[in-house]
Amino acid sequence: MVKKTVNSILVTGFTTIILAVFLSPFLYMIFTSLKTQAQQSVPSSPIWPAAYPTYVIPSTVKGTFTLKVSKSGPLLDQTVDVSQFAGKTVDVYTVPVGPNGSGKQLALLMGFQKGSIFLDPANPTADPIVWNGGFFKTLPRDWSFSPAWGNYAEMWKDINYPVVLWNTFQYAVWTTIGVLVSCILVAYGFSRFRFPGRDLLFMVLISVLFLPIFVTVIPTFAFWTQLTDFLTKHGMPNFGVGTWWPLIIPSFFGNPYDVFLLRQYFMTLPRELDEAAMIDGAGPLNILWSVIIPQSYPVIVAVTVFHIVYAWNDYFGPLIYLTNNRTAYPVSVALATFNGMFGTRPELIQAGALVTLAFPLLLFFLAQRFFVQGIVITGVEK
Repeated sequence: MVKKTVNSILVTGFTTIILAVFLSPFLYMIFTSLKTQAQQSVPSSPIWPAAYPTYVIPSTVKGTFTLKVSKSGPLLDQTVDVSQFAGKTVDVYTVPVGPNGSGKQLALLMGFQKGSIFLDPANPTADPIVWNGGFFKTLPRDWSFSPAWGNYAEMWKDINYPVVLWNTFQYAVWTTIGVLVSCILVAYGFSRFRFPGRDLLFMVLISVLFLPIFVTVIPTFAFWTQLTDFLTKHGMPNFGVGTWWPLIIPSFFGNPYDVFLLRQYFMTLPRELDEAAMIDGAGPLNILWSVIIPQSYPVIVAVTVFHIVYAWNDYFGPLIYLTNNRTAYPVSVALATFNGMFGTRPELIQAGALVTLAFPLLLFFLAQRFFVQGIVITGVEK
């Protein structure tokens, strides 16, 4: 009994560690998306979204003081007119000026390489305090948890997110419809009909999986470019380069990976169901619609999830065909452009990536049961 308990604790602990390591980039993305630009510029800032304390110098402060400050080495006289700082917001640091070197919250007036001049927020009318213990930016700050939710609103506006999200949604939906219609029909034919050369054709189809996509990029793009020139020259509507059609139309001609998944699942369904439907007078399409598809929801959901995630993340295709039409950019291309424009604002970049990730993640959780069932059953022989 003790041995089982120890083994359970070890397995649970090891799994927890692996999960924490796996989720650490995701947590970093969340934390970074909620940080302010000011926090990003402070090397010693905590990993979580936080803000350091500040202090507004009251208008009642007055007086001019001459203090001994170590700017870059020896002590030098530094004149400070405190009234010049009235109404300004300054940073607050924990300065070791108390008894026994204890820290005290002081507002920075002037900072130098080896010394600084501070004001006590608890007694702003008192004389400024000099600290000659080093560079002021090495002093600790009293950080407090402060998420910057405004990063998401700023990103949403700057990237015109509703438009690119709608473009991506249309691309995912239309290509998913095309993949389901074409792949279900092809897989049904390979799994249920006997015709000469069926196995050879299926092997040829599967062999396409080993063909790198970049091999077909140039000839495919050349075809759509010539089609675009032809349509433009003859005054016809363009459905070539610059539109979504070069990405949507090919999805209606099947996908070898999805055909393979569907065909393997269809082969697990008993043929007696088809024969019973034939006795009732059903034709091939009626059998597909009334018998095969209702029994195949798990694999259909799996294929749907696979393709929606693929379309959602597709960057190369839209980049090639939509370069001259920025209004049609999907979220993948728009994010890449946004990252180039706001390279110094990692909080906005991570906010955009996190919002983009939300939909596929939600889709997977909603369809998880069907998704896993469809993947498992396609690997089971009839």
